[in-house]
Amino acid sequence: MRTYKRVWIPGGTYFFTVNLAQRRNTTLLIDHIAQLRAAFQLVRDAHPFVIDAMVVLPDHLHCIWRLPAGDDRFATRWRMIKARFSETIADGERVSASRQRRGERGIWQRRYWEHAIRDEEDWRRHVDYIHYNPVKHGYVQHVAEWPYSSFHRFVKRGMYSEHWTALSPVNELDVTD
Repeated sequence: MRTYKRVWIPGGTYFFTVNLAQRRNTTLLIDHIAQLRAAFQLVRDAHPFVIDAMVVLPDHLHCIWRLPAGDDRFATRWRMIKARFSETIADGERVSASRQRRGERGIWQRRYWEHAIRDEEDWRRHVDYIHYNPVKHGYVQHVAEWPYSSFHRFVKRGMYSEHWTALSPVNELDVTD
């Protein structure tokens, strides 16, 4: 079994995958996109960070964050975002006994995947992966059709054409999806 060492880089740039606990037949994140955006904004106001790229799918999301110099507390930010979002959702999800003992909701998976971005090429590959993800999962045929993505911001800035399609195998990144 491989052992991975976590990398905590103050002021670092990170790619994340964050999943709902129940991923089957749900559209929770896009049905409550305004609440998710509000949760992100509240946390960003209190603990600033920059979102370089992001996509929200029905049951998970991917994003790249840049943390302020000297700051490596992305775990605190994720805990707060998940909590704020969960507060806005009506009870009713399945909650395991261990979560009940801790007084937790059952909306989010406890863990998430994080990857420290190493260089410009690594950043670009992960941005492409993020933007191509709705096509990969079959939600749309063209990247521009998915509304819950930073892709549209990248098009406005001239970083992608509106008709961009991944030219490299972006679905082969080593990420949990």
